[in-house]
Amino acid sequence: MNATHAQSNVSNISTAVELFQLILYTPTFTLGLLFNAMALSVLFFKVKKLSESTVYMIALIFLDTLLLFTLPFKIVSYHQQGRWNLGSVFCSTLESLYFVNMYGSILISLCICVDRYIAIQHPFTASALRSTKKAAMICAVICLGTSAGTVSTFQLHGEGKNISSCFHNFSKSTWENIGLFSALETVFFTSTAVMTFCTAQTVRCLRKHRRSEKPQADMTRAEKIVVTNLAAFLVCFTPYHVAYFLYFLVKNSIIHTSFQQALRHTVQVTLCWANLNCCLDGLCYYFVLKESLEDPSQTSKKTAKQKP
Repeated sequence: MNATHAQSNVSNISTAVELFQLILYTPTFTLGLLFNAMALSVLFFKVKKLSESTVYMIALIFLDTLLLFTLPFKIVSYHQQGRWNLGSVFCSTLESLYFVNMYGSILISLCICVDRYIAIQHPFTASALRSTKKAAMICAVICLGTSAGTVSTFQLHGEGKNISSCFHNFSKSTWENIGLFSALETVFFTSTAVMTFCTAQTVRCLRKHRRSEKPQADMTRAEKIVVTNLAAFLVCFTPYHVAYFLYFLVKNSIIHTSFQQALRHTVQVTLCWANLNCCLDGLCYYFVLKESLEDPSQTSKKTAKQKP
């Protein structure tokens, strides 16, 4: 009976949603691999000295790689609905890697934004608060923390060991877990509020300084980094967390169940859309790497070497 019920739930995912996922996952996987490979090659062969921003960028590349690894299996799982035969442990591991990427990327994006805010808005205390070692420690804590937090994914499909689907058809108890729901939504919306504040203050400070020196100057690279970081964050993650919030209300009978099917499809589509962060992170890589390659300290070293 449970298997029949699971099968009927799985079949409720429409063909249009499946097609959307396939269309979006294919370029996301291809471009994600390309951007990550390009960023790594520049990082290892051209950047001579790591900065706080490049440390956070390395963490993002690592997390994006984890997600890219899961995408081919995610495509297969939706194509073979109700016929997942790679085992429950492997499925739970893939789901864990998937959510490690999402919430790890959210927290790393937050760190990039706060790091820029401290460096620009509080330059006198920045030297005490910022360093590449501290950035590396923060990234390690985030990766370990999100990994530990995703242990709950091993219970997403309930107690049964024979999983017929992967990445969807989660158990009823998952959607009724207020603790899990509160933690995920709090991480996202708190990060959104902090990033919006820090970005606004950083841009305001930079523009004020720029106008006093060059009234017609273009947007600085520091502004581009924080604005691009916030834009990618909001575009990728906001739709899913809003849809997740509404679907949680439906599953707990706070919103009428007549909206359940539409919101179920919306959750699947927005979860797929969130994977675009693997591609949009490439814009952040570009500005961070360009800044690192044009760092004045590196330029001065090269000039000194060229002197007889």
